[in-house]
This record gives sequence, structure tokens and C-alpha cells, in this order.
Amino acid sequence: MEQPLAYKLRPKTLDELVGQEHVLGAGKPLRQTLEAGVLPSMIIWGPPGCGKTSFIRIITSNPAYETVSMTAVSANTKEINKVLKQAHDYTLSGKRLVLMLDELQHLNRSQQELLLPSVEDGSVVFIGISTDNPSFALNRALLSRTTLVVFEPLGEHALKVIIERALSDTQNGFGRDNIKINNDALDFIIVRSNGDGRKALNAVELLAGIALKRPDSIITIEDAAKLSESALLPYDRKEDEHYHTISAFIKSMRGSDPDAALYYLARMLESGEDPRFVLRRMIIFASEDIGNADPIALTVAVSAFHAFEVVGMPEGFIPMAHAAAYLASSPKSNTSYMAYLKAKADIQKYGYLEIPKHIVNPVTELGKELGYGEGYKYPHDYEGGHVEQQYLPDKLKDKRYYLPKDIGYEKIIKAYLEKIRNKS
Repeated sequence: MEQPLAYKLRPKTLDELVGQEHVLGAGKPLRQTLEAGVLPSMIIWGPPGCGKTSFIRIITSNPAYETVSMTAVSANTKEINKVLKQAHDYTLSGKRLVLMLDELQHLNRSQQELLLPSVEDGSVVFIGISTDNPSFALNRALLSRTTLVVFEPLGEHALKVIIERALSDTQNGFGRDNIKINNDALDFIIVRSNGDGRKALNAVELLAGIALKRPDSIITIEDAAKLSESALLPYDRKEDEHYHTISAFIKSMRGSDPDAALYYLARMLESGEDPRFVLRRMIIFASEDIGNADPIALTVAVSAFHAFEVVGMPEGFIPMAHAAAYLASSPKSNTSYMAYLKAKADIQKYGYLEIPKHIVNPVTELGKELGYGEGYKYPHDYEGGHVEQQYLPDKLKDKRYYLPKDIGYEKIIKAYLEKIRNKS
């Protein structure tokens, strides 16, 4: 069976690995640790095609290691526990067990806790691979016991090196076929690959087959463009474009443009973005940017999240579109969000000021002797359910953090606060 070009060209040493100089360059701590013969437990986070799997193959190629590879999506607790119990046997044979778990973001909490003792005592070298931010999926205990290695999308130079290596390699590439590539075609593949070396090599492999049918054996920009149009050169954008698009989505909702919000929502979902990530951002947005201008917005966002969990994909986009359109069309106010930041600033400035004694519960006899609760006025005993009394510490007693706007429901809140304050 003919192996894919990306597989045949996998690097065999760290020097052959292209990219990731920020963590694997000469003199970098991780590079020095590995060259000293030490293999730490680590979590490798990065987008597809940036060299994560190749890196692991290189560092575990030492015969002193026995590597067991699993995928977190399909691995169950029983299987993981069985592997961990084998660690002692490997140690007796003079080897160290390396447990490699791909798609680490799908590892559940009980499985993470199962790993902790073996990772902590060093009986297992644990290597996890994730395309999602591990801090969202993993507990702090596991993160603190591993080294987080962040791989970045391959830059233009790295992709160019990989493509040129594929065309010049006489053993595993197309070096014997004397295939050339136009600069425009090279640039086109680099841009469309979007930091994914595997996609770049898959494109080269397909385009080389086209070029071989012509006398000049040159890959042209026309070839590359046709390949892209026929969806043979797909690309998703998991880094810069990921952040650009979610930013555009949030700003469109903030700017009350439901059409743009729905466009960017569709763009993210169609490119494979994690729907839960988008839903979490909508929940945050509902409080941060809409707040009390429409208190129902938070309920809509949270309900959309729960609806998605029940329905899943492909129909899950329906409650998401419902929520995005509602949030974008709602009146906006960030006053509650800003009020919290102002209160936080005063805490940082003044520390923990003394709470007025009359609003402290006298739960003990000593508390009563100290005057806790003395003079407290129970608001429900007064007309309108309100009575004037001090709640903030003395130094801040006249401070106003929350300043509602004349927008949406917040206009009603503002009128109520003004009424009770003027009354007193």
C-alpha cells in the first residue's frame, strides 16, 4: 500500500523537525532536557499539522521507552487503568512506559484523576496531545504535574521548507521526477494550508500527479487554484482566523447587527469550530454587553447551551442561531460589568474595609456584644420594601458603582433607583 507523502516525509530527528523553534530551538530548556536524556510528562497543545505527532515519535524512539498509544475519545477507564498497572512490569524489564493520549480534550474527570498517582510518582511518562486549550478541559492537578508545550501553526518559512523538501527528496519525495513549482503556486499553497504542514504536503502530492502528466513537470498557480476550487485543498483556520472570526462575531452582536453575527456564526460552525466554545462566548456576552438592558438575554444564551447539549449537531445550529439573533438584536449595556471592575479597583486600592456592624449577622454571643446587627432595618417592614441605611464601608458610603443607562429594561431599573434615593 502506497503511504501518503506526509507520512513518508515525517522527520526522524529534532533537527529535521521544521518549526516550533520557540520551544525546540537550540538552547531552549525543553530541547536541553530532551538532549540530556530526560523525558518529562507533558501536554502538547497545538493546531493540526504543526508537528505534534512527529515530535512525539522522535522523542519516544529511544528503545528504553515502551510507548502505548490511545485516543481519549475511545479509551475507557478500564483500558487506561490496565496500562497504568503494567508500568511496574516495564520498569522491571529496564524500560519506562510512555502513555500517549491523543485528543486529550475528551478525557473525562475520573480518567484524569486515575492518571494523577502514576504521573506524580513518575512510574508513567504521560504525553497528552490536544488541539484545544487544555486549561478548559483538564483539572489543575494534572496540569501542574505536566509540562505544557504549546506548538504554533507553521509559519510561511517552515511551510516553504517542507514543500521544497518534498519536491527535492529523491527517496521519499518527488526528487527523482524533477518536479518544479512556480512561486505563485508555492505562495498559494502556503496561504491555503494556513499553518498545517500535512495539508501542504497533501496538496503537493495531488498537484505533483497533475504536473507529471505535462512535459515541463511544473506545478502552476492555475493547478493550485483549481485544486482549491474542487475542495481538494480544504483549510480550516484554528489560530489567527479562529480569534479573528470570534472577535468579528462578538463585535457584530455588540454592534446590534444580527445579519453579520449570523454570518460569522455560520462561518465558525462550517469550518469546524467547537460549538461549545461559541456558546460559552455568547453566555459571557449576554452579561457583559447586554446585562440588565435585557435580563432575559442571559437566560436565552444559557438555554441555547443546554439545548445544544440535548440536540447536538447537525441540528444544534438552530438554537445557536436563535440565541445569536436575539443577543445581536437586544439593547446593550455594560454597566453591571463596569460596576464590578470599579468595585474591584477599590478593593485593590483600600483592601478589605470594615463592614458596617449593623448589616453583620450576630451569629454568636460575642458578635452581639460587639454590636453586630444592632440597628439593622429590615426593608420589608417599610413602605415600598425599602428603607435608607448604609451598606458600604464608611470610606465608600457615597460611592456609586452601578450607573444604569436609559436603555431597555435598565431604564426601569434606573428610574426605580432614582425614586428610592430621592425618597430618602
